[in-house]
Amino acid sequence: MRDWDLVGVPYTSMARPGGIAEAIGVLRAAGLVDRLDPSRVHDAGDLRLDPPDGVRGASGLLNERALVRLVAATREAVLASHARGRLPLLVGGDCPVLLGPLAAIRDEGATPGLLMFDGHEDAWSPARSGTGEASDSEVAIAIGAVSERLPPPLDTLAPFVDPAHVALLGPRDADELAGAGEPSIREQVGCFFDDRECRRAGPEPSTEAALLAIGEAAFWLHVDLDVLATEAFAAVDYPQPGGLTWHELDSAVALAVAQPACRGASVAIYNPDRDPDRSAAIRLVSFIARMLGSERRPEG
Repeated sequence: MRDWDLVGVPYTSMARPGGIAEAIGVLRAAGLVDRLDPSRVHDAGDLRLDPPDGVRGASGLLNERALVRLVAATREAVLASHARGRLPLLVGGDCPVLLGPLAAIRDEGATPGLLMFDGHEDAWSPARSGTGEASDSEVAIAIGAVSERLPPPLDTLAPFVDPAHVALLGPRDADELAGAGEPSIREQVGCFFDDRECRRAGPEPSTEAALLAIGEAAFWLHVDLDVLATEAFAAVDYPQPGGLTWHELDSAVALAVAQPACRGASVAIYNPDRDPDRSAAIRLVSFIARMLGSERRPEG
């Protein structure tokens, strides 16, 4: 059993504030901290981040300043957590949250890896993304597959991870990419199981294959909740047909966090604006407690 730091990430790649940036506050109100065993999970509070400015910069990305601040803040948080002998769990915001942790792992002298569960490949060229949201492009940024000049210091940090040490499980946006003429990164990364392949093989065998591909790299685990079927979790901004069940995701994530090479995790994309009765928040709180294997024991 490992000890964790819970770190809130009030961030959005979208043009306007709110939405997923409010996720951590809603999850706290839904009892997230109360569900976790305080002897194993320390509440490290929420990061101080910049709001979106709604401006698409020279790179093609929205909110360049806020993105740079996110990478710096998450990088610092991961290094601090590791210095305390804990693993960081970053909760809230969207997928660019994974960039800072990869930089931190490299700062520590380790070879970084990425194990990612996501309903999308997230490897659009920023200039070709229809939205400009960094959550369309963070994998491309991470592996250095963008031709656009990124804002400093991201331009010198990228690539954050060798594509050979990246495993992507659960994407189901192949038709969208093909229709837009955007290439898939299937052949660029170390392991790629789309939604159907992941479910056909089973969540644990798929994850085992991903871990084998990552090899000896110290990996970051990222869970984008739109990897789930909409019937299981609808509070996301870009739902699609297909997707995993909670049980399938539980099995895969449990295997990943049990690995000594896991250096922490992020859980992102919950949008409370799409969860008026907060039922999705309650399901997500339960998932996080299961993921960490650290539910608070009843008193008495």
